[in-house]
Amino acid sequence: MEERDGGFRKDTVERLLRLHFRDDKTRVNGDALRLTAELLKVFVREAAARAARQAQAEDVENVNIEHVEKVLPQLLLDF
Repeated sequence: MEERDGGFRKDTVERLLRLHFRDDKTRVNGDALRLTAELLKVFVREAAARAARQAQAEDVENVNIEHVEKVLPQLLLDF
């Protein structure tokens, strides 16, 4: 399946969704997969941008996992 402009592949998104389905017969249509992939892309980009701003505020050149951990609670509340 195709990957669109740096986003998530539809088959990867479908596998992630299926991990949380209770019924194996549950289906996801193509529009729902594209929408979920777009949401994941926006979420990841926003997390990266906030982590970069956090690192910049701490006068650090490289972003590391601690910066992501610091911005994650507010990010989850915003989404």
